[in-house]
Amino acid sequence: MGLPFHKLKKLYILYLFLLVFAFFMFAISINLYVSSMQSNGGEGSHPKPPPKRRSLWPHKNIVAHYIGKGDIFGNMTSDDYNMNQFRPVETEGAYGRPVIIPPRDRFRMQRFFRLNSFNILASDRIPLNRTLKDYRTAECRDKKYGSGLPTASVIIVFHNEAWSVLLRTITSVINRSPRHLLKEIILVDDASDRTYLKRQLESYIRVLSVPTHLYRMKKRSGLVPARLMGAEHARGDVLTFLDAHCECSRGWLEPLLARIKESRNVVICPVIDIISDDNFSYTKTFEKHWGAFNWQLSFRWFSSERKRDTNVKDATQPTATPGMAGGLFAIDRKYFYEMGAYDSEMHVWGGENVEMSFRIWQCGGRIEISPCSHVGHVFRSTTPYTFPGGMIDVLTTNLARAATVWMDDWQYFVMLYTQGLSLHVRESVNVTERVALRKKLQCKPFSWYLENIWPEHFFPAPDRFFGKIIWLDGETECAQAYSRHMKNLPGRLLSREWKRAFEEVDSKAEEFTTLIDLERDKCLRPLKESAPRSSLQPVTVGDCTSHAQTMDLFVITPKGQIMTNDNICLTYHEPKQGMIKLLKNRNATTSNVMMTQCTNDSRQLWTYDMDTQQISHRDLKLCLTLKSATNSRSQKTEKVVLTMQCDFKDITQKWGLIPLPWRM
Repeated sequence: MGLPFHKLKKLYILYLFLLVFAFFMFAISINLYVSSMQSNGGEGSHPKPPPKRRSLWPHKNIVAHYIGKGDIFGNMTSDDYNMNQFRPVETEGAYGRPVIIPPRDRFRMQRFFRLNSFNILASDRIPLNRTLKDYRTAECRDKKYGSGLPTASVIIVFHNEAWSVLLRTITSVINRSPRHLLKEIILVDDASDRTYLKRQLESYIRVLSVPTHLYRMKKRSGLVPARLMGAEHARGDVLTFLDAHCECSRGWLEPLLARIKESRNVVICPVIDIISDDNFSYTKTFEKHWGAFNWQLSFRWFSSERKRDTNVKDATQPTATPGMAGGLFAIDRKYFYEMGAYDSEMHVWGGENVEMSFRIWQCGGRIEISPCSHVGHVFRSTTPYTFPGGMIDVLTTNLARAATVWMDDWQYFVMLYTQGLSLHVRESVNVTERVALRKKLQCKPFSWYLENIWPEHFFPAPDRFFGKIIWLDGETECAQAYSRHMKNLPGRLLSREWKRAFEEVDSKAEEFTTLIDLERDKCLRPLKESAPRSSLQPVTVGDCTSHAQTMDLFVITPKGQIMTNDNICLTYHEPKQGMIKLLKNRNATTSNVMMTQCTNDSRQLWTYDMDTQQISHRDLKLCLTLKSATNSRSQKTEKVVLTMQCDFKDITQKWGLIPLPWRM
């Protein structure tokens, strides 16, 4: 017999309730998943926590042990960050290929990503000895180095590093270095508290085929003190410093040692390839790149060809670089100490690469990048670790030390225009010993460094203009005073040479800087607050308060390059048809004016007419003009600077140069 109708009805209602409840929970889980995907920029194939913009000045410290604020990732527990989940799969990541995490593990992947600021689940699936391609050029593969190369001590500093990443670094050093050249590996533990980096690591390194020594800092001290400890115990001829999240490729060591054998005063760096923090794929980078620093002394890569290297026909020869990233380099051990090692008063990390770059060049050495040495490095957008003393305070103190000792007049420029730095910070550091070292080594001035080692620099200089470029609307006191000064200059046809313009504005600098109204005057600046260094950026005018990246400040060179921070230049750019249609004055001769990377290109050369206060393109004779354009996406009308036929009566073509102080 079947169930009575009333009981059957109750079962149907219960079944319906369970079905609705299951559907409700499924909808919630889908919503959470979609939300997390959106927060990661729609990277459906490989989601990760939203990347934070790289910045030298983060708003708060990043602590490894705390993750999130009660979101779906939850807070990391002691078991979480002490867990060693290394479970390699033989073919994962082979030949530098990316690791794809199965969908069932992606929530866990996102959660643990924040522990090390990279995808630890991807790393844990890759064998320690994963295969990589030979990333060298044919010329480098064919190059022979002969016998008699010096031996290397490889020094690796780590703090709470992931097991698989640290051991893959060590394994790649052993497997891809000639045994007779590798004297030892020195590990320096900067006070890690992960349990697997204690006895488990000590047991692992005992059986390695290369002598591997482990030293531990008694308290968290940072990169500089830890590397000094490693160097103190090194016995190889050459100190080779690596970060703890690297992979050395085939033939990486020989070119570094060979160059130091040729010249012991060379600090040589490998080409630093990119290991993705997301999927641990290995990507080769361009060999002929070089490095330098922006106005805040943050390291930057550049790929433009340098004049000093155009005559070098041997593609295997190193490239001179004004600055180095500082994480990966080799240096003769005795020379390291002769040149003052590291500034031992610098704490944690940050600024030590600046200090060493200036010191090596100014004191008779060289810094180079070998195109035949490739080492991969995991680049992270944030640091996941504690920063004893506070990140901002430590970084500003380190940078103040470097600038005070080595930058002469330019130290004031850095102090005045770097967030967190000031002349007060400069006065608070004691650099007596480092100044004595500079005197002992008979080092050259910073002006020599800029003129001879980095002539492409975008810093202020005595023969350059530095300040703001304002639109002379005829309404503000500053605009009126500037126009009046130019009109009262003797002679009707004034020189159009930038040098003459610099001299005239400098003579009235104090008056102009006193009159400028940072809110009412309108200064030339990028259209967006954040201007990517690698893309074209339209130009506009806005209030003259400090731009987020100080890109409303300009340096103008005697040849007419209008430059700003991060090696960005005002550039004539052939307009797209769509852009022309957006301009209201369609009958005018129009073009785009963009901020883009500085190059040796005539599109970036401008002239200034003091008689008419117009800035014109040197070759095209078109003038910078402020016009209104409609944004095709937002349908908003916005001010855009472009080039048009010059008209001395047009007030939208009037520009003033307002100098600002940069040295004492």
